[in-house]
Parts: sequence; structure tokens; C-alpha cells
Amino acid sequence: MPKRLRYPTDLTDRQWSLLEGLLPPPKLGGRPESHPRREIVNAILYLTRTGCAWRMLPKDFPPWPTVYWYFANWRDDGTLEAAHDTLREHVRERDRTQKKRRNLIPSAGVIDAQSLRGADTVGANSRGYDAGKKVNGRKRHIVTDTLGLLLVISVTAASVQDRDGARPLLARLHKALPSVNHVFCDGGYAGQLIGLAKQAWAITLEHVKKPVDQRGFAVLPRRWVVERTFAWLMRWRRLVRDYERLPETHEALVRWAMVGLMLNRLAPRPGPKPWATQHL
Repeated sequence: MPKRLRYPTDLTDRQWSLLEGLLPPPKLGGRPESHPRREIVNAILYLTRTGCAWRMLPKDFPPWPTVYWYFANWRDDGTLEAAHDTLREHVRERDRTQKKRRNLIPSAGVIDAQSLRGADTVGANSRGYDAGKKVNGRKRHIVTDTLGLLLVISVTAASVQDRDGARPLLARLHKALPSVNHVFCDGGYAGQLIGLAKQAWAITLEHVKKPVDQRGFAVLPRRWVVERTFAWLMRWRRLVRDYERLPETHEALVRWAMVGLMLNRLAPRPGPKPWATQHL
């Protein structure tokens, strides 16, 4: 059987060595696995980056039902979340070593939400209309650390207000990372949420306000971090629009995109970068 072509999303040997040990080992006994785990991961990253449908994965990958079976199992049993969080710790450790930062465990975060148009595969029971953005679909609520790395995510109907979507998100943040006690936000997270966050989860919400004399677009302190993370996610075409029947599937795809981003940071690919100037 001829060796398959390589895709730009395929993991390098160094990247696979970082991720391989974070996946559950094959079960002992029974029939051995028919397809290498590395090819399964390559197929998931290809789908997330290119935006193709599961059934339209190139034929030189493992069969799409097999790829989806692993994807769904790693989503549901916590494997993906644990692997993502471990890689985030590695990135933070590297940043601390390079820039002599003091804290390895995050103590501050940035919260925001982004509305996405929903495809016809998004059911009516999990979609809504965001009148402010004029978007019919879903909304992803995220909290990042001060490096822009994902801490927690929640996907709701687009009709859910930012402050309402923040309540379960902050509860999830407190459970996963109780060390985070300060979160920067915009004016959409006002009202009773400020007192609730302080009382229930010991989290201080700090509004980063626009200067009074600001006209047009301007980069705001702290808030630009989460906006940059949204920009990173929009490079992964499966995340530009919501195609998923389950909100949990969209959350998992966001984590896979961040896994790909963090692996590229920890083990950069050889050769010139796509954005680098090429001299002819």
C-alpha cells in the first residue's frame, strides 16, 4: 500500500511525542487497533482546520466512522480536556522559564463571548437569535488566561446574554481552577453577576472600560487577549460557523484547535512560516 501524502496539519514526530502519552493506552487483550492513534489525531486536526464534513475526510485517513468514534469517546471520557489542560501547563511553564514569570498556575483570566451563525444541522432546541449581532445560531463563552490560552468554554444558544452565560462558565472555572480569583471583562458582564461571582466563587470581575474620548477601534488593556484568542480560533474553518448537532461537540473542536496551536508553540514545525516573507 503506497504511503499517503502528508498534510500541513499532520503532527511532526516531536509534536506526537508530546501528545501520545496523554491519550489512553490501547486496551489489553481483544483485537488490536486497526489504525494508528497518530493517524486518528491527524484526521481530527485536518477536519477542524479545513472545515470538511466527517464523511468527506480524505480516503487516505482511517475511515470516518472510526475517527469519529475516537473523537466522541475522548470528548466524553475527559481524555481531550485532560490532554488540553496538560499541554496548557507545558506552554505556561515554557513561558515562565523564558520570561521569568512568577506564577505557573493561573490566577487571572479574561472572559468574553462570540456569536456564530448556525448551520441547518444545529437543532432549534440549542440555537437562538442574537439581536445585537444579528446572528442566528450559537454563542461560545470562554475564559482565557493572560496568555490567551483557553481555561474553560461553554456553548449556548446565541440568544443567551453574556452575563447569563457567564454564570455556569464561572462556576466551571472555579471548579477546574480555584486559583483564578480575578477575571477581566467588558460592560456586558454587569449587574448582579459581579456580586454573585464574588460571593459564590470568590472571583472579582473587573470591567475594562473604553476611554471616554475613544473614537473608533482601539486595543484595550487585557481585553485584547481574549479577542486575539477568538482570532486564533477563526483560523480553524470548522469553527467559523457552528455545524455541530451537540454543543459539546463544538466545545471539543475548540479544544482540538487549541491543542494544535499549543503543539505548534511547544514544537514548532521546521521550515519557513506561512506568513514569513519569501525572497525569490
